[in-house]
Amino acid sequence: MQRIDLTGTLSFSRLVYGMWRLADDVNTSPEHVRNKMSACLDQGITTMDQADIYGGYAAEQVLGGALRGTALRNQIEIVTKCDIVAPVGRYSAAPVKYYDTSRAHIMASVDHSLTLMGIDHIDLLLIHRPDPLMDHFETGAALDAVVASGKVRAIGVSNFKPYDWDLLQSAMTQELVTNQIEVSVLAHSALTNGDIAFHQRIATPLMAWSPLAGGALFADDHKAVYTVLQQIADAQSVDVSAVAVAWLLAHPAQILPVMGTNSIERIKGLSQATDVTLSRAAWYEIYTAALGREVA
Repeated sequence: MQRIDLTGTLSFSRLVYGMWRLADDVNTSPEHVRNKMSACLDQGITTMDQADIYGGYAAEQVLGGALRGTALRNQIEIVTKCDIVAPVGRYSAAPVKYYDTSRAHIMASVDHSLTLMGIDHIDLLLIHRPDPLMDHFETGAALDAVVASGKVRAIGVSNFKPYDWDLLQSAMTQELVTNQIEVSVLAHSALTNGDIAFHQRIATPLMAWSPLAGGALFADDHKAVYTVLQQIADAQSVDVSAVAVAWLLAHPAQILPVMGTNSIERIKGLSQATDVTLSRAAWYEIYTAALGREVA
C-alpha cells in the first residue's frame, strides 16, 4: 500500500478506513471492531478516520474498547475531528446544532477524544466544519497549543474552502497538513472550482470523504456512470467501487479516499482500487458520463 507523507514524521496509508458508522453496526464488540481493523491492516490500510460526533459521540469509545489491552494503537494512525456540537449524546442539552472553534471547546474535545479512545495522542486533528464565528487568532493558538502539548501530532481541516484555510493558517505556527472534502465521481465540483487546484499548488494532500457518493453511484438515476464503471471493472476483474475509487487515486493531487463500511467482506476488498489502471481516456470517459455531456 502506497503511503503519503503529511509531515516529515507522519505518513498515512493511501486508503483510509472511515469509522463514521462504527457505532451504528449491530455488533460493536471489541472483537468485531478488531476484526475490521485487522482486515484493514492485512492490506496495508493503517489510517483510521474518526470524529467526536460520529455515532452520536459514541464511535470513539467503540474504537477505544477495541484498542484497549492490545498493541493495535502502535500499528495505526488515528484521525479525529472536533467543533460540531449537535443536540445528541453528551451535548443533548444543546438548543441547536452549531459549530464551536473556541479554545475551551477545542481543548475539551481533544481531552474527551483521548479519554474515550484510551490513547495518549491523536495523530491528526481536523476542524470538522468552517465556523462563521471563528476567531482565527483564538482557534489557531489553541491548535498550536494542542500540538505543543504532545496531545496532537498534526493539524488539518475538513470542508474548508481555500479562503477558510488561508484565514486559519495565517494565525498558526503549525502548518495545516490536509483538508478532508467531499470528492467522488458524482461530487466532482472540487475538480473545477479551485478547491483541489489550491491544495495541489501548495502541495498538501487531500482526504476525500464519501468517495462512493454515499452509494448514489449504484442508484438507477446514475446508470450511465455505473455502466462505464462496470465495463472497466469487468475488464480488470474488480468491483465497480474499486474503479470509482481508482478514479480519485489517478488524480495528481494525492487524494486519500476515506472508505467507510461495516462489512468485513467489503473491507477485505478495499485495496482492489490500488490495482486498477486507468488511462487518461478511461478517466475522461468516467468524467464525461458523470457530467452527462462532453467536456467543453
